[in-house]
Amino acid sequence: MDKLVIHGGRRLQGEVSISGAKNAALPLLAAAILAPGKHVFHNVPRLRDIDTTLELLTTLGVEVDRSGLEHDHTLAVDTANLKSHLAPYELVKTMRASVLVLGPLLARTGQAEVSLPGGCAIGARPVNLHLKGMEQLGAEVQIEHGYIKAQADKLHGAEIAFDISTVTGTENVMMAAVKAEGRTVLQNAALEPEVVELAEALVKMGAKIKGQGTEVIEIEGVKELRPVEHAIMPDRIEAGTFLAAAAITGGELLLKGARADHLAAVIAKLREAGVAIEEKGGGLRVRGDGLRAVDVSTRPYPGFPTDMQAQLIALMCRAEGLSVITETVFENRFMHVLELERMGANIKIQGRSAIVTGVPKLSGASVMATDLRASASLVLAGLIAEGTTEVLRIYHLDRGYETLERKLQAVGAEIQRVKEQ
Repeated sequence: MDKLVIHGGRRLQGEVSISGAKNAALPLLAAAILAPGKHVFHNVPRLRDIDTTLELLTTLGVEVDRSGLEHDHTLAVDTANLKSHLAPYELVKTMRASVLVLGPLLARTGQAEVSLPGGCAIGARPVNLHLKGMEQLGAEVQIEHGYIKAQADKLHGAEIAFDISTVTGTENVMMAAVKAEGRTVLQNAALEPEVVELAEALVKMGAKIKGQGTEVIEIEGVKELRPVEHAIMPDRIEAGTFLAAAAITGGELLLKGARADHLAAVIAKLREAGVAIEEKGGGLRVRGDGLRAVDVSTRPYPGFPTDMQAQLIALMCRAEGLSVITETVFENRFMHVLELERMGANIKIQGRSAIVTGVPKLSGASVMATDLRASASLVLAGLIAEGTTEVLRIYHLDRGYETLERKLQAVGAEIQRVKEQ
């Protein structure tokens, strides 16, 4: 098992190219099931979750051509010859997004058998809204022996109102509805850019979708879809993490490809904290020079993303004053706090809020990553900690950040990936 060893105190400076968005790529790969034939995706990130998804697609009978992935982040999948509708536990347990094959399999084959999902241990993320949506589209859905079993001779349009905003639920039901007979209306749909990206790719495939990016998405079902060639949007959470990395080290970075329109809430909060950010050179230039404490509550998009909460807490550990960071999306997403405290952070948990008092310095320590974004927060803390920091269990990090240590090395960080003894 690998770990990261970081010698803190280096100011970051230079350029970083932002990779394609994991949370856009995963539903797009699932959507390829809907249209038999060869699909080509560009700007695909090289990540553990992408590998898991490709392995899952292969078990379903999809032919995967990875020859361009290492060279220019291009990936081809041929979905012409599906042989199975079963997504097994061995794969789904490691990645919650695997449940996204449910809608496409049901729409194309009339049946789907998908293991209940796993993923990061950051609290309950039930799939009941996915299942309710499939039932309203006309599917019979049961849960047996840890598997979701769905069947439908024909899907039909429906008015579907989500009880809460759900990104993967919106995506899954939207993918099923594009081939349902008649009109489907999704109320309280998720607004995230990744949802918009999926809808736009489906439209390229021949789907009829309106309203993506709003709370009401209208879908007119079609009989057939065609394969697509599509470039994945840049990863807004990776970009946000590098914004925080420049800020916490007092550095200056140009984030090539980062989109300000996808990061409005993050940029606003970092500017409030004293970080200089401007659009430049097809990306964002960020400069850190002193930090002020800020308060924030996580919210579904366009609010401050829960996936940036851990990184902001790390940043506030070095800010002047007291910050209150409130987590409203997931109930178990402060596990990184104990590890940051091992490095000298002053953080108190009160209910769903972390109260952070900035400290003059952090000290290097051995810390353990508990989930994907917690891993990133520990790396950020290690970049400024005195001495050596070891971040253990970084397989979480590899699920969502492409070669993070190499990108940090290229802009001046002293960080290495080594094998745990």
